[in-house]
Amino acid sequence: MAMPDVRQQISSVRRTLGRRTLEAGEARVSTISQVYETDIDDLWTVVTSAERIERWFMPITGELKEGGHYQLEGNAGGTITSCDKPHGFTATWEFGGDVSWITVRLAETDGGTRFELEHVAHVKDEWWDQFGPGATGIGWDSGLLGLASYVLDRNFTRLSMEEVMAWVAEGDGKLFMRLSADAWAEVSIADGEDPAVAAARADRGYAAYTGT
Repeated sequence: MAMPDVRQQISSVRRTLGRRTLEAGEARVSTISQVYETDIDDLWTVVTSAERIERWFMPITGELKEGGHYQLEGNAGGTITSCDKPHGFTATWEFGGDVSWITVRLAETDGGTRFELEHVAHVKDEWWDQFGPGATGIGWDSGLLGLASYVLDRNFTRLSMEEVMAWVAEGDGKLFMRLSADAWAEVSIADGEDPAVAAARADRGYAAYTGT
């Protein structure tokens, strides 16, 4: 079962931060993307088929169509608000009593298909002050690692919780989390954050994800 080199995976991903004014106030926008060596129709199936999503992300139930409700096992659920096969979809992302919004876009490009995920969320100031963009960014990076692993090796199946814990404890997992946290700190600095503040938030995010 193949997985990409963690350093190569982190460097293959684009990350940006921004802001958007919604009716309920200002929201933060995190965008993460990567090019995969497959065609757009295949990647569409990979990211919209319940059977395939379970292989690289987590088990999902519900009606995976426009207007349908989905539920990720032990994680977020929501409503699929639009669907434009094979170019993307939008959905609510509902977890812990909070509602945010995701947009997935697929686009043909040199070398394959670009997968882009935009996450728009009202983030509590105290939460942002503690962890910054890595709070969700490290999680999305982990999702793209699973997606990359599955596209690379169609026999890949997502790691169990026990396997994830072992992967983190044995070195590569910790390195991945560290590099992801630092990458999100870099885009935060590019967005105008003080470097020392961004680094401290990255350290706390890394510690939260690795239990260190």
